[in-house]
Amino acid sequence: MKIAVIDDYQGVFRELSNFHRLSAHEVVTFREPERDMDSLAERLREFEVVVLTQERTRFRRGLIERLPNLRLISMTGGTAAIDIDACTERGIVVSAGGGRGSPNETAELTWGLILASLRHLPFEVEQLKRGAWQTTLGTSLGGRTLGIYALGKIGSVVATVGRAFGMDVVCWGREGSLERAREAGYEVAASRAAFFQTVDVLSVHLPLNGETRGIITADDLGRMKTTALLVNTSRAPIIAEGALVEALRRGRPGFAAVDVYEDEPVLGAEHPLLKMTNVIGTPHLGYVTRDRYESMYGATIEHILAFANGSPILVANPAVLKTA
Repeated sequence: MKIAVIDDYQGVFRELSNFHRLSAHEVVTFREPERDMDSLAERLREFEVVVLTQERTRFRRGLIERLPNLRLISMTGGTAAIDIDACTERGIVVSAGGGRGSPNETAELTWGLILASLRHLPFEVEQLKRGAWQTTLGTSLGGRTLGIYALGKIGSVVATVGRAFGMDVVCWGREGSLERAREAGYEVAASRAAFFQTVDVLSVHLPLNGETRGIITADDLGRMKTTALLVNTSRAPIIAEGALVEALRRGRPGFAAVDVYEDEPVLGAEHPLLKMTNVIGTPHLGYVTRDRYESMYGATIEHILAFANGSPILVANPAVLKTA
């Protein structure tokens, strides 16, 4: 089969320890993103299999209907970026997920962003290279309040590290999240308003769905301290559109560290947050580790081999198998 792996930014797919298992197939990898539908359809026209990395490219009906040879979409994550109904109608199998994920990768990056921001590390590194010596004062963590919005798997790791640093951990979220917080011995904020008003560092760990889109509002941000830091390693649309940029301009919160953006990839630094001196940003690195890539791309190889053997696995549109 002819297999296209798109949006492999780092060119990792061919370096996988089990890439050799696809030796019977023709594999072409594309590192550069392509957002023009006409160009993307032309690029993928001859391929029978397309491997999608997370949600980097949306596969909607208009694109799917222009790929006459496509038989399998293999997805490293969930299927939010794929028009499942269009795939089913055209007899395209969608295999999604698998592999071993860990909350640690994103939690590690979260703490990297917190420390980099509070100790002004990007700025001080650049200043040192320019010949300067100690130009800022950092903020210590002990005794300050770490706010965790949603104590799930990732939030729990972040909270544990915060406690180890001597921070007071306070949580907010839905009742299930708050119950986990109480069981773990963390404080639950008296109210939503109190949560935003009291935290020194706010770390967001909500999944993006219909209920959470825009759940953090301009009013919420406006209650934060002028010295507070907001960290988002989840998804950008969890915060109401445009609210974070405006809040930072007004000085509440005073700082932000972000790993996620509304429309990715962000190229040419074309995002207002990246032009602000009170923001540090990373290019969605939360899950980007060699171990994680081995696991998630390894799962796509399993998808492909199972499909080639006539027994698709982890099928997100099982109705397609009834018409095959």
